[in-house]
Amino acid sequence: MGAVVVYDGRILAAGHNQREASQDFSTHAEFVAMRRAAEALGSWRLVGCTVYVTLEPCAMCAGAMINARIARCVYGASDPKGGFCGTLGNLADHAGLNHRFEVTGGVCEQASAELLTRFFRALRRR
Repeated sequence: MGAVVVYDGRILAAGHNQREASQDFSTHAEFVAMRRAAEALGSWRLVGCTVYVTLEPCAMCAGAMINARIARCVYGASDPKGGFCGTLGNLADHAGLNHRFEVTGGVCEQASAELLTRFFRALRRR
């Protein structure tokens, strides 16, 4: 998976899933990119930022987006096993939380799904 954080029309940070390499459950692409964006801005508040990611964020990443005050998330493929920005649930628009963010899903969905399928197929062959 890959993610970028954009602010004011420019890419602040990028990240990819590092969970296996780091053996750290929190190193999803979105988390890595948002941490780097916070460093670039000098603030944990990513107000006005958009996260672009290949796969629909999970509950952990959607929660991090809420905490970071992300304005918008754009994702490619839906995740029927873990997506929490509309598929299994929707933390992005939960009335009980202190922040909400806009979600646009299905952008380049077919290309994202094919990219992820090829990647995981090749990984399993190793």
